[in-house]
Parts: sequence; structure tokens; C-alpha cells
Amino acid sequence: MSSVLYVCVRPERSAADAEHRSFRRGLGLGMLDRLDLLHASLETVEWEQYDGFVIGGSPFNVTDADKGQHQRAVEHDLERIAARVLDGEATAMFTCYGIGVVTRMLGGEVHTDQPEQATATTVRLTDAGAEDPLFGPSAPSLSVFTAHKESARETPPGAVLLATNDACEVQAYRVGERLYATQFHPEASPQDFADRMAVYRASGYFDPRDYDRTERAILDASVDGDDLLARFPRLIG
Repeated sequence: MSSVLYVCVRPERSAADAEHRSFRRGLGLGMLDRLDLLHASLETVEWEQYDGFVIGGSPFNVTDADKGQHQRAVEHDLERIAARVLDGEATAMFTCYGIGVVTRMLGGEVHTDQPEQATATTVRLTDAGAEDPLFGPSAPSLSVFTAHKESARETPPGAVLLATNDACEVQAYRVGERLYATQFHPEASPQDFADRMAVYRASGYFDPRDYDRTERAILDASVDGDDLLARFPRLIG
């Protein structure tokens, strides 16, 4: 068993498989165990034996008005992982959809006023981010991919803001010493993100009429989220 578990919350198999490969590459691990929460609950694996968790993105939104049984179960399990991390028993990075789950769990507000279409963007590290063991070596800024419909309105209670930009105020934060949450996708390379665009072409993350232009911009982008991910295993233990 590896010490890190990739937790998948994507219904689309091709996107889920690709995201798994992206996280494994970015983390620099030869093996990365996987749990697909839409097909199995936490109880189906010995999840409390893992020291680290990376939670991928999803087309789900915390602000969805009509949640199905699967989505409610997924959010419950993600909250259980976050609770274990907050107890100091593991280290985790929640990305995109996951930051919404954690924000709500902490008593913060998730809103839809600052969406970002599929694009490469630069996030600025705060003073706290520059001093953080995971984010600090990337200071003063980090180039990453974003694509989301909701975000945290402000840093939730108990969290420390690590990264921001003009389009979305809360790009990353830390809770305690071991729980990280990012609005952006640190795992995706340009080709990864372009492939993901094809899966979510009609999902509202960009204007499908501008598909070719958006894809070219993605493929031409230079991002360094892998540098961030490569440091994550060093925090575990």
C-alpha cells in the first residue's frame, strides 16, 4: 500500500483515469492508490491507514440546488477525510470542488460570483504563502490552470490564505498544519487540461464555440503546478 491515496470524485471514467495519472506524475510516485467515491465509499478501503490524500476535481458543485444521493455521499466522505486531517492524523490536498466542501465544513460561504473559465492563470502568494513549506518555494507567484463555477467568498474561519488573484480571491488556503485546499488544478499539464476540455466541452467551463482558440491557449501555456505537487509527499509523516 502506498502512503498516499488519490480520491476521485469524477463520474466520467476517461477524465478520472487521466486525473489519476496526472497526480501520480506530479507527486513523483511510482504507485498511487485510488478510490472512486462515486463507485465505492470510504468503508470499502482501509482509508485510515493512509498518511496522505489528494482529492481531485469534479463537475459537482457545493452550491448545486438539487443534489443526488451520490453527491451527498461523496461530500460526506470528503468531510470525513478533512476531519481526520484536522485531527492531525494525516495530510491532504483538496482541489477545486474539494475546496468548496472544506469551506462549507468550516462555516465559510461558497458562492458563484467569481467563476473562472478554463484558462492558465497566475496566482500570487500571500506573506503566509511565501512562508508555507508547500507553497513557499514557488513565491512570489505560481502559474496554474483553473476552471470552476463556484469559490469561497472569503477565507473560511480557522484557515490561512496562501494564494489569491484578481479573478478569484481565495485560490488556496491551509487549515492547521496539514490540510491544504486549492481552487486551481495543480496536477494538470497543458495536454492534460486540453484533454479534460474535450470531456467537459458542453459543461459550461468555456464557450464551446471558442473551443479551438481555448485549446490552443491551453496547449501554449506554461504552468508549474507539478513543482507544488512534488513537494507534497515530503509533508507526509
